[in-house]
Amino acid sequence: MLSNKDYSVMTHNELVSEEKKMKSKTTTVTIALLVGILVGFAIWSATHKGGFFLTISLLVSALFMASRYSKSLKNIQAEITRRDTIN
Repeated sequence: MLSNKDYSVMTHNELVSEEKKMKSKTTTVTIALLVGILVGFAIWSATHKGGFFLTISLLVSALFMASRYSKSLKNIQAEITRRDTIN
């Protein structure tokens, strides 16, 4: 799901399949749930004297996870668009 794949070597059908898998409701909900839990723990940590480092590390982890998912999806879509314009 969040692996570093080289999308330029994948076939068009593999790219479409990967895009569908990443856009599926279960994947989207799972990512949103994990990010929400991390943000929730960060807020709880900040309000219950959990420490600055814990709060920041949880927020950075949530941001990294969401960013990585978004970038992977955009890379797949860019590669599909690039191949569609070439053909």
